[in-house]
Amino acid sequence: MCYSSALNHASLSVPFAEVLASSTRSLLVEVKLPSWKFRHRSQFLHATDRALLKVATLTLLSTAGVNAAAGTSSVQKASDPVSEYAGSKACASCHAGIYAKFTKTAMGRSIQPADAAAVARLSLPAHFTNSLTNREFDLSSKDGILYESEYARASDSTETFRDTRPIRWLIGAGINGYGPVVEEQNYLFQAPVSYYSKTSSWGSSPGYESLDLGFNRPILEGCIFCHSGRANPIAGTNGRYQDQPFTELSIGCEKCHGPGQGHIRAMNNPAGRATEMKIVNPAKLTPNLADNICMACHQTGDARVLKPGRSYSEVRPGRPLDDVLSIFLVPSTPESPPDSDHVEHYYSMILSKCYRASQGRLKCISCHDPHVQPAESDVPAYYNQKCMTCHSSKSCRLPTAARAATNPADNCIGCHMPKRDIRVISHSSATNHRIVTTDGEPFPDSTFHMTSSALPDLVHLNAVPGHENERPPELTLLQAYGELVTKYPQYVERYLALLSELEKSTPDNALVQASAGRRDLKYGDLASATSHLQRSLELDPRQATSCADFAEALKRQGRIEESISWLDKSIELDPFNPFTQRSLVLNLIHEKNYTRVRTALERYVQTFPQDEYMRKMLNAAPTKTTP
Repeated sequence: MCYSSALNHASLSVPFAEVLASSTRSLLVEVKLPSWKFRHRSQFLHATDRALLKVATLTLLSTAGVNAAAGTSSVQKASDPVSEYAGSKACASCHAGIYAKFTKTAMGRSIQPADAAAVARLSLPAHFTNSLTNREFDLSSKDGILYESEYARASDSTETFRDTRPIRWLIGAGINGYGPVVEEQNYLFQAPVSYYSKTSSWGSSPGYESLDLGFNRPILEGCIFCHSGRANPIAGTNGRYQDQPFTELSIGCEKCHGPGQGHIRAMNNPAGRATEMKIVNPAKLTPNLADNICMACHQTGDARVLKPGRSYSEVRPGRPLDDVLSIFLVPSTPESPPDSDHVEHYYSMILSKCYRASQGRLKCISCHDPHVQPAESDVPAYYNQKCMTCHSSKSCRLPTAARAATNPADNCIGCHMPKRDIRVISHSSATNHRIVTTDGEPFPDSTFHMTSSALPDLVHLNAVPGHENERPPELTLLQAYGELVTKYPQYVERYLALLSELEKSTPDNALVQASAGRRDLKYGDLASATSHLQRSLELDPRQATSCADFAEALKRQGRIEESISWLDKSIELDPFNPFTQRSLVLNLIHEKNYTRVRTALERYVQTFPQDEYMRKMLNAAPTKTTP
């Protein structure tokens, strides 16, 4: 279960959250509600919303138009036709032994249907209480189907709501646990409670420890790309997929070897077999290109940004990852050294003495064979053999007695690659890939000198060799800075400066216009914000967040009817965004359109039943139009 910050994901679906919060308060001051008015304006935003808004205090995130970075289109492209993929079962006809071994690895079981066989491996029925959010959860099965329920109780112990969903898939192979996935109207969502193998128990899913996001946290393309073989997301949406969400469910052969139809044709043609294999063999690639295959999923960085007009479906083994996806790190300093190795495996590896001594020849597959996963009891001996390809038993400076005293004896990785708890995922651990001589070993000096003259404020971790001193595209940097500003405010000034430059150099780009509109909306220049956002939506009308931003700009100018129209459009494009739907309710109240208010509230509560305040608001709303 890979953790991508719940707060970052939440911000993807927050349309100008800070402005919405302030406008919510101002509207409740101005609007005299009918008989169902509320005394305390701040009640409108319950604790979860306030927590989310804290992380969106600077709403300059370039996700405002991330799907519009290409300019005029958000249509998903592909480097190879879909028909060039064969599927792993086609590979098995010739590579049966390798296929059989791989399907038993964690990657080969990265996601699975939540069917009767999977349900039988879980501890059911089960109950879990999250005291931080005051929510209770039940896990049960019926007729081989796994169900997860979220509910809350009033002071008299009666249930105030209950939301029960069938689980469609389970992400994970059970090493750390399983993350349930629900499907609603072709959208995929993370469930709020996950199963943890270490404790054989259920607990909060990553990101849900102190936030109640219900069953509404979307699973985005960048997440499912790494947890599945070949998913079918719909470009420009916030977690929507085709009717068949997966062409291949678990990670398969073509993830690392590329599309296989050309290889099959070549192997069935004696002449072709003799000239070209038409398949990628990572072992025959340069170390950098081989590592790029792994980095696509095993290297998070501080910002991961798709190049303008590209999508995850275009990542191809054997081609530079940076052609599609750029990975950036905030530079480390001796005062603030790297502090996390969860999904930072490549970065950790290149900081190791082994990597530096190999002069870049050490690569992920020097130690890892993706086709094989040794049994837990065999792991120490398996990796000892890998270590012995470069070292000898005499390399270890520990006394023989001390080495024999370890459990198991002579466990190289136990001392030099110790596991540690993953702080962002409960009951989980990962191996530290910075191969150290001793625990607490200082970082090498090179750790603090990884920037380039072309990009002195970020580490471009997957820059193509020979091009390290080339500055990434400005649109790519705009999105990178936009991802970083919430956690690293030092990038705000750089973001704003770069945005001003792009307004002049690239005015016909939807991302630039959307970002400029969001900036101006934040700082109160409503005329300029309206102009930028209108232009952005002319360039790419399928931007739900920009529709919501445009609606906010119109509302603040008193153009409420137009604002409602654009909120309707935003909700049509992103029907599971609570902030947009709340804003619509407020605008309808302002217009005294109480019939639509009730309809909008009913839709909201049906979609987000965990929202206590909105449930109360619906219960108090008149059932007939108020004159």
